[in-house]
Amino acid sequence: MSNKKLERKIGQLLVVGFNGKSVTPEIRKLIHDYHVGSIILFSRNIGEPEEVLQLTSGLQKEAKAAGYEKPLLICLDQENGVVSRIHQGMSPFPGSMALGATDNPHYAYKIGLATGKELKALGINWNLAPVLDVNNNPGNPVIGVRSFGENPEKVAQFGEAMMKGLQDAGVMTTLKHFPGHGDTNVDSHLELPVISHEMERLEKIELVPFKACIQAGADSVMTAHVYFPAIAPGENTPATLSKQVYVDLLRKKLGFTRVITTDCMEMKAISKTIGTEKGAVKALQAGTDFVMISHTYAVQEGAIQAIASAVESGKLPLSRIEKSIQRIQLLKEKYTSWEGLHFPEAKAALQIVGSKKHRQLAQTVYRESVTMVHNHQLLPLNTGEQPEILVLEPAHGAVMQVEDNKRNQKSLGSAVREYVPDAAVEIYDVNEIEEAMNGIIARARNYDYIILGTITVTEHSPVITLVNQLLKRNKKIIGVGMRNPYDFHFLQNVQAFINTYEFSYPALQIAAGAIFGVEEAKGTLPVNI
Repeated sequence: MSNKKLERKIGQLLVVGFNGKSVTPEIRKLIHDYHVGSIILFSRNIGEPEEVLQLTSGLQKEAKAAGYEKPLLICLDQENGVVSRIHQGMSPFPGSMALGATDNPHYAYKIGLATGKELKALGINWNLAPVLDVNNNPGNPVIGVRSFGENPEKVAQFGEAMMKGLQDAGVMTTLKHFPGHGDTNVDSHLELPVISHEMERLEKIELVPFKACIQAGADSVMTAHVYFPAIAPGENTPATLSKQVYVDLLRKKLGFTRVITTDCMEMKAISKTIGTEKGAVKALQAGTDFVMISHTYAVQEGAIQAIASAVESGKLPLSRIEKSIQRIQLLKEKYTSWEGLHFPEAKAALQIVGSKKHRQLAQTVYRESVTMVHNHQLLPLNTGEQPEILVLEPAHGAVMQVEDNKRNQKSLGSAVREYVPDAAVEIYDVNEIEEAMNGIIARARNYDYIILGTITVTEHSPVITLVNQLLKRNKKIIGVGMRNPYDFHFLQNVQAFINTYEFSYPALQIAAGAIFGVEEAKGTLPVNI
């Protein structure tokens, strides 16, 4: 086999990312020279809907010109909520824990279907969702509200519904992060987490949602950069590189026959240990089908060369690669077609993106998800009494590595001002509260009520000190958890607490409406606090 032919076989097993909102020379070379199988998009690639469609159409045009038998799979992480790559123009759909709080799996189906329809209109045929991690660790720095909750059966039920909705829209799905990332206290973007539970416990908790969704017809499964000693004893390697995980557990025990993909191999749990290129070889030796390298062109090309060398030396059988290509092609046959892909012919489909119908659906679900966690005879407030209100709002920013900083979000203050136009709003930086505390306390003297927005309060957070100081001065505080409901565990002495699970503006509008008695916060907590 010629070197070029081999490289093109290997290329089909790669999921690659690039910088920019148009086709770059690097991504063009990866398509034409290596026939990469899939492209992953991030917020750096996303503009207005028309720009996204033009980009995806341009990528497919390159694939067609390069002689691809089937179109590219184009994927992203549109989990909704806190992990959403597309914000401009797309409907603001609620994320997993918000859906879990509705206690109605049919909403997960409807949101999956609507999300899939909008992605498909944008030329995106693969969503890296749903998240099936069971979030039973309040200190988890990377999953949290990306999970449907802490009950494995509930996660299975909601995950299957979301998966079916996406599939019915014609979008390929991915169960993640196998065998489970919910009970970690380390972010695998930064280092290698370890989950030390025995196999019996993993089968009762972590594996339950994956088993259910595999039986229900999952398209692909993403492995986690997490080490499970009970599955691969003595290896000290993440699931991503473990034959015991891929073959013994996922293929043989759970009977999964379709595509397996790694998480991004440039995450530090891999790149700072074995290294991305060597890791790509080892992941294929272990049994993955797709190797995801999301960022760096030199690393992507280096991985192809490393894999080619492993094949030529006999360390990686060619049959192993060809079997993966067969699995990938089967999914491409199901989810891709050359028809209607090219801009501007596909432009008419954009009407569904951000449509009134989908925004109304999102609003309905947010209304069912926002949760009144605690109300000690304080709410609703009477706007007719013209209360003096100070909103203390955290500066928006990514809490997890997987999130985007670039979000066009209105604020809690904006939502409150829809009811009390002259409400004062002060933005605080959680890292600077200690320096600003005296000033905040002095300002608070002039107000009847403090509405305090929070994003992830921890045991030693200065927000706790601020709340205690305000309560000492007999201030009435309404907490609005704009992310993890676990915040209430540290703020139980506030007079009222509402959780929105995310700082999407429709959710904040419902929370503000509940404060003033216009909306009812109907959600139920999907986790224990």
